[in-house]
Amino acid sequence: MSAHFPRRLLAVSLLVNLGVLIAALWSQLASDGLPVPSGAQTSLTRDLQLSSQQLQRWHDAEAPFLALLRASSEAIGEQRDRLIRGIFAAETDAAGIEAARMRIAELQGEQQRLVIEQLLREREILQPAQRERLATILLSQPIGPVGFDQLHRD
Repeated sequence: MSAHFPRRLLAVSLLVNLGVLIAALWSQLASDGLPVPSGAQTSLTRDLQLSSQQLQRWHDAEAPFLALLRASSEAIGEQRDRLIRGIFAAETDAAGIEAARMRIAELQGEQQRLVIEQLLREREILQPAQRERLATILLSQPIGPVGFDQLHRD
């Protein structure tokens, strides 16, 4: 066996592992990325009667926003769980509880900023009548990211 064989074997192994990792990430992106294939209509985009150009711009803005919104919601959920565990622990840690509460408030503020930035991006895509329609739809939705996320997925 040559001295180069173990190096080549290691390189092949690393490439295979990298390929598996990329495939897993791609699979996750496919299931967590866009709510629908790019260019496809949702009930919201149909309701707003977007042109094909508007629809493409909408999807281009929506995909990264939904990923960030989902990550933000997960981070809030983790802090919520930490807060609940801290409240009901055998020994309460007031400082830990307060830190979790403050982190939740901070994350919620960041999430609100994300939503506002997305609405401003959507505003730029829409015509005045479409803006009015979207405002009416949004005002009828439940408060919070779940309603906003669901509205963009249907």
